[in-house]
Amino acid sequence: MRVHLVDGTFELFRAHFSKRPDHHSHDGRDAKATLGVAHSLLALLQDPGEAVTHLAVAFDNPIRSFRNDLYAGYKSEDGVLPALLAQFDFVERATEALGIVVWSMDRWEADDALATAALRFAREVDQVRILTPDKDLGQSIVGQRVVQVDRIRRRVIDEAALVAQRGVAPESIPDWLALVGDSADGYPGLPGFGEKTASALLGVYAHIEAIPDRASQWPSSVRGGERLAATLAARRDEALLYRTLATLVRDVPLAEDLAALQWQGVPRPAFEAFCSELGGEEGLRGRVHRYAEG
Repeated sequence: MRVHLVDGTFELFRAHFSKRPDHHSHDGRDAKATLGVAHSLLALLQDPGEAVTHLAVAFDNPIRSFRNDLYAGYKSEDGVLPALLAQFDFVERATEALGIVVWSMDRWEADDALATAALRFAREVDQVRILTPDKDLGQSIVGQRVVQVDRIRRRVIDEAALVAQRGVAPESIPDWLALVGDSADGYPGLPGFGEKTASALLGVYAHIEAIPDRASQWPSSVRGGERLAATLAARRDEALLYRTLATLVRDVPLAEDLAALQWQGVPRPAFEAFCSELGGEEGLRGRVHRYAEG
């Protein structure tokens, strides 16, 4: 048995910037992204390669989280298109109308919900599949039991693939992100530390606090070691803050157990009501391959 955990916020943004035609609801609201997510989820449910039986979708709603209290520059709704922000509630209702469990995160982030669920359900199933290309979720990968699925590139990233790609183990991903930065989340990393340097150091020392102060003790493959060692020595506390931002919470209080995630089919009354609100989208009805009984 597999569990599929979907990054709904990523899906929403992807759908909005896709080449899908624009769409507006009956009352004139922009609904392109919401419609795109609904189509994407129905496609996932019908994908024989994924063989979905149990799934949940996590959303950031709002974008701000407890991390904004820790670091002023952390990602927020600033700069996000109003047309997208206006669909945060709508897309959650669309997902529920498909009979899928929704985790709406306000204090925590969607990634925290995914990490919590991955840890919880890995004990109960053969494989947890986290559907997002987000680098943060690499820290949740465990062998081939918990993997990431990049639907855009059609790649499955298990632990071996992660190490081959990043040069570090899953437990070092927050440290790696702290050094190189993550523009999507709004923290810059340390000046001069690129991916290769971070991988070379953390591949040996695993965590920031274990990296020696002296460049003479660093791997010989690191170029400009003296300069970088001085930067790390002066800004190690800053790097540790970035690591805190990159470290996912794994004890978010999610109410659902594994049985609650079992997809029973699309609940026809709720789905029909949503389609009526969405307006002019007979194609969505045609994508449904199974309705819930009763």
